[in-house]
Amino acid sequence: MLPLRWLRPLGAGRAFLSTPVIGILAVGSAAAAPLGSGLNWPVSWPAASVAPLATGVVNGRVVDAKSSPLPGVTVVVEGTTLGATTNEEGVFSIPNVPAGQHTLVYSSVGFTTARISVTVLDGKPVQAPLTTLGENAQALSEAVVVGYGTQRRQDVTGSITTIDSKQFVKGQVTNPEQLVQGKVAGVQITTAGGAPGAGSQIIIRGGSSLSASNSPLFVIDGVPVTNDGLAGAGNPLSLINPNDIESITVLKDASATAIYGVRASNGVIIVTTKKGLAGEAIRVNVSTQHSIATVAKYVPVLTGDQFRDVVLNNGNYQQQALLGTENTDWQRAIYRPAYTTDNNASVLGALGKVPFRASVGYLSQQGLLKRNDLNRYTGNLSLTPVLLDGNLRVELNVKGSWIDNNFSDQSAVGTAVG
Repeated sequence: MLPLRWLRPLGAGRAFLSTPVIGILAVGSAAAAPLGSGLNWPVSWPAASVAPLATGVVNGRVVDAKSSPLPGVTVVVEGTTLGATTNEEGVFSIPNVPAGQHTLVYSSVGFTTARISVTVLDGKPVQAPLTTLGENAQALSEAVVVGYGTQRRQDVTGSITTIDSKQFVKGQVTNPEQLVQGKVAGVQITTAGGAPGAGSQIIIRGGSSLSASNSPLFVIDGVPVTNDGLAGAGNPLSLINPNDIESITVLKDASATAIYGVRASNGVIIVTTKKGLAGEAIRVNVSTQHSIATVAKYVPVLTGDQFRDVVLNNGNYQQQALLGTENTDWQRAIYRPAYTTDNNASVLGALGKVPFRASVGYLSQQGLLKRNDLNRYTGNLSLTPVLLDGNLRVELNVKGSWIDNNFSDQSAVGTAVG
């Protein structure tokens, strides 16, 4: 018989003996289990504990080039959602950073971005090196076109968005509005259809009228243009070769559009075309793009033979008398592979003190529906001489376009399917 005191070293919290213990004690079971003959032994064990995830706190300070504290700097642990913003003293603190090697990314408007590596230890605060951010003079002094002329971006208070040629939508672009589609917040561009030359409706910050026009005012190289008198064109942008556009600026609020008055009640879209630069060597650029579009899927309908079988089995005498013998697939009869080619050539540079740029373009676009196509010819000449020792700047812009657009009867689609 085992004495009760023998159970204590084995880790039992309490035990009740009713008969002698015969056998070997099983240690490690948390439930009551019979050991030997007639022994009920409930054992209490300490609850298992899991070590918490090792984390630490990252502290630091940010200053400018003059060693003055920088408030409002965003500091983010790269690859995570952890971050903080510096206070008035330029100090920040990021808690709960997992242990290990991390990269801190410092960013602030008007300053360069910095990246600092730190090592976080378990439960210990880490002091990041003193970080100095330099001014980003290029971003602050960038010229922005507004209604009153040009201003530095840091001086602009209105809602303005500029998309330049590096940010334009890539790929096959036939209309200028496609260059900024999905690029500007608050600007909705809706195409009337997929046919070549189909007009697009542009709405800035939602419609402002139920009955009047909601289209913005277009300003092309400083010349305001409206939709009035442009029969056959969805908007004035459709007359411009996208290859000639340098940037597109969208003016959204009243402070930015005030100079244009009531015409700008729906916003303003400013288009700046490419021009030559003083002292630039003469260059020739030639580009060509080709694409093909096909119908992704045809609507499954009965063939001519299948339709005749249905009429012969279920139709009356008059319907059966109208049956023909052809087996035409009308969907494939009206659709075709649509080819598009866009060819452009330009020459730019400077002749003495006269910068210039001349370009020509030809667009041939077929629609998926037969007899639906577009041919557009464009030409552009830009002269920007600076005279009188830089005191007089003259801009001469000449643009021309000729569009031949053929439309097909859209009702043919429903007839072919039905």
